[in-house]
Amino acid sequence: MSASESTGTGIVERVQDFVSENKRAILLGTAAAVAVGGVVYYASTSSRSRDDVERAEKRERKKQSKASKKKKGVSDPDGPILEERKPKVENEEELGTYTVEQIAGMPMEERARIAGLFKAKGNDSYKARQFAQAAELYTRAIAITPKPEPVFFSNRAACYMNVSPPNYELVVQDCDDALKLDSKYVKALNRRASALENLERYAEALRDYTAVTILERFANQQSAQSVERVVKTWSTKKAQEILGSREPRLPSFTFISAYFAAFRPRPLPTLPENPSQGDQTLILALQALEASNYTHAFSLVIEALEQGISGDEGKAEALNVRGTFKFLTGDVEGAKNDFNESLRLVPSFTQSWVKIASVYMEQSDPAKAFECFDEAIKHNPHDPDIYYHRGQVLFIMNQFEEAAQNYTKSTTLDDKFVFSHIQHAVAQYKSGNLASAMAQFRRTMKEFPQRSEPYNYYGELLLDQQRFPDAIERFERAIELEKLKNPPNVLPLVNKGLALYQSEQNVGAAERCCNEALRIDPECDAAVATLAQLSLQQGRIDKAIEYLRQQVDLARTEPELVNALTYLYASEAQLEFSKNYPDLAAQLGGMASGMP
Repeated sequence: MSASESTGTGIVERVQDFVSENKRAILLGTAAAVAVGGVVYYASTSSRSRDDVERAEKRERKKQSKASKKKKGVSDPDGPILEERKPKVENEEELGTYTVEQIAGMPMEERARIAGLFKAKGNDSYKARQFAQAAELYTRAIAITPKPEPVFFSNRAACYMNVSPPNYELVVQDCDDALKLDSKYVKALNRRASALENLERYAEALRDYTAVTILERFANQQSAQSVERVVKTWSTKKAQEILGSREPRLPSFTFISAYFAAFRPRPLPTLPENPSQGDQTLILALQALEASNYTHAFSLVIEALEQGISGDEGKAEALNVRGTFKFLTGDVEGAKNDFNESLRLVPSFTQSWVKIASVYMEQSDPAKAFECFDEAIKHNPHDPDIYYHRGQVLFIMNQFEEAAQNYTKSTTLDDKFVFSHIQHAVAQYKSGNLASAMAQFRRTMKEFPQRSEPYNYYGELLLDQQRFPDAIERFERAIELEKLKNPPNVLPLVNKGLALYQSEQNVGAAERCCNEALRIDPECDAAVATLAQLSLQQGRIDKAIEYLRQQVDLARTEPELVNALTYLYASEAQLEFSKNYPDLAAQLGGMASGMP
């Protein structure tokens, strides 16, 4: 259980990892799986092993490499070579300008022959990098040919791609015409995709690159890389746009509860002899926080600061709480300002040091985070929370042995905090000390029999070991203990659903668990993400897209939002492919169903 796992993000990552590691995890039934941070495509048939696929891909790469020595390819700066047979030009005068009347009077065979001559001459001009001249020759071929040829439009698009500056709009128009004549014309799809990408029309570019990848049976790594590049660029830009315009809001109840549970409870501050209205409102805010009434607590602490709080300690406490809620809404800079002001008033305020360290970690600055922990230790060397949260930072940096030392120190100072025990066990597990980790969990369950968390996270380790019945038993015990709370934490329900799916492929049972979690906490991102992945697993792309849109809406940070958008955009592109190419979509669906 890392810092992120304690809020449900870890479940999201686990279900996505499970999807990515299993070739049956397919979008649209088209043998494509989306991995975190990008799109990774897998291709196979029921009769081809992974080695067979790799050998075929190796042969294809060798073939492409050999071909590239003779001619340029799609990715070259001057565009693709136009591979057409070159008819012999008997009479250069045949390549003059023809009027509409002259063309209408020609026999069809003669028009086709002369169109071929214009095309061949255009190819020569293109290879000589005379792109404007080549475009004019292809235009003449288009005008005279008795039957529209997609290659004429595609070749002219290649010219427009290479003129300086490129005319991407004309590239798109010509490729549109080529694809109306041959919807599976890969070169035209590739050229249009490249032009659309340069025009920042990412949805259409992703549509075309996805089609190319599938039409080429996933054999061309360059196409898959183009999909990944576009979806990453688009998702990142869109995430920044969404976060820039989104009103600050609190995440789900499950998320907030887990966040506050990671801090040891502290007594309410003592009111002065003659408390101000702000002092009294602050106490109400802290009582609301203790009662898990988070929205009310946030509004009350804002009100308390506006009313005025007497004494630096009270102000520091209020700023710490307000900064925490700002951090949870994604207002990282606002949170940092509140924590800094809190520390200016009371430099020994441990929680503000710990929380500002979290801010620096959010900003990918671990060095500053550790400086904050060092300052906290100078002021309060015996505060167990400092070591616990420093352990959390070390944990997410994969420094598991150092993390375990900090959890041990935290437990030595206060052995009544369940998460120090849990996290120590998980750190041991991550370090490869399986026996010690499992023994630690068993001791923790015995010492904290009424706490659900040891059962839930022990179940996660069992799930990781594919000990499914044992894992489900622990999740069920955690669920029973959570029912005693109001409202309960729903993460054990989501974990149980994931375990049922992984062990029995029982989609119905898994979905029931996640839907029950959403009934209790409608904004539980872990449940939504799991339902989305289950839908992808089953090829129910329309339903998956509904969940992915909900996941986008619930995402709190930019990485979470980029990840959700990556899945969403890849799914939408492949849904469009299935509509545009139903024959291939059905064929690839059959291939996917035969995957090992």
